[in-house]
Amino acid sequence: MNGFFLLIPFLLIRFGLLFALDKNAVRRAAHFAPLRGREKIAYFVYQAATVGILVCPVFLSVRADFSWMFWAGAACYVIGLALCAVALACFSSPDASGLNTNGIYRISRNPMYVAYFACFLGIALLAKSPVLFIMVMAFQISAHWIILAEERWCLARFGERYERYMREVRRYV
Repeated sequence: MNGFFLLIPFLLIRFGLLFALDKNAVRRAAHFAPLRGREKIAYFVYQAATVGILVCPVFLSVRADFSWMFWAGAACYVIGLALCAVALACFSSPDASGLNTNGIYRISRNPMYVAYFACFLGIALLAKSPVLFIMVMAFQISAHWIILAEERWCLARFGERYERYMREVRRYV
């Protein structure tokens, strides 16, 4: 099977589900906080890695060989898709101020990033692709810098509520 077919459920969940739940949430999910310094470099790496992650699977194939890597990849992929659906469902219904602290956001401040990582890691493992694995790692490392900018923006926008949320809920898992 061509590796691109693994991206279709992800894209349907990421864009289709979010659009079906709340059209405004699509715009909110695409918002990037103001960046400064090294965060701008991280943003470039993040975008380049995202393009690579979306294009690379077109050139890869996935075979069910039932090795440990296949099972680990399948588990990461399915967990990533499920987590993505749950995170997007919660993201689509913030409180009146726009802050998301409900559902999965009580466990992780960034469940969508965790879901993307799990899903993309699963695809890299299923395709047994070191190149895609490197792109996924670049994506995740650069995403951390994007998240730091988002946290700064949220602190400025939501103040003490977000500061308390940061103390109570971990950044990732």
